[in-house]
Amino acid sequence: MKPLITAAELLSGLEGVVVFDATWNLIGPPGREAYDAGHIPGAYFVDLDTELAGPPGEGGRHPLPDASVVEAVLRRAGVEAGTPVVVYDAANSMAAARARFVFRYFGVRDVRVLDGGLAAWKSAGGEVSTEVPADAGGSFVATPGKLTILDARGAAALAEFGVLLDARAPERFAGEVEPMDKVAGHIPGAVNAPTTENVRADGRFLAPADLRARFAALGVDGSTQVGAYCGSGVTAAHEALALEIAGVDAPVYVGSWSEWITDPERPVATGRE
Repeated sequence: MKPLITAAELLSGLEGVVVFDATWNLIGPPGREAYDAGHIPGAYFVDLDTELAGPPGEGGRHPLPDASVVEAVLRRAGVEAGTPVVVYDAANSMAAARARFVFRYFGVRDVRVLDGGLAAWKSAGGEVSTEVPADAGGSFVATPGKLTILDARGAAALAEFGVLLDARAPERFAGEVEPMDKVAGHIPGAVNAPTTENVRADGRFLAPADLRARFAALGVDGSTQVGAYCGSGVTAAHEALALEIAGVDAPVYVGSWSEWITDPERPVATGRE
């Protein structure tokens, strides 16, 4: 299964595919507003904060949701055991990557991200709609644990013995600013790899060879294990997707920095190195 689908491919093969719009803003208008203003015809909206994440707490700002929540989302859209699914957003696929990660973790086998999102769809001649599709009554059964994930201990071990990539912006990694969490800095030993550098200006992912070269420069050379984290597990999913495109398997530390700092005994590093 390819992790990405182009707008042209989706336009030519929309029948039988269930599409989700995962548009989300960390700071800004709710994604539902953008969806209501225009989305791919037939696409179902999925809310990152309430359907792709559980309530914030000791597990971080965006812990994994309960299986029952994900199951309800997928059944609402008519997803069955073998249904192909496409996810997209109206930005650079950060939220779409989180949706793909969550759906795969709970057992959806064929989930692809629309490369370039809604903008690519429009550029390819795709129409948009404001019509909300009716509930379709699927029968999918969500089963957790279908992807390997990292906890805090596993992330710390990777930072010491492998490569743990921090997907946040350099200033947050360095602890120079921290707009979301109570403590600034990063997991000691982590390597900064801003996920915004995985995509081009138009929101499409870099070519696999370019991504391989980017990650190789950060120590991902095939000789050691790799993992990814971020602030709360959203952009880390985007980093893991970019790594997958490059041919590298990398589990996500779902709790990420927002969970790491809930234990004052865990060490904190600052600085850009």
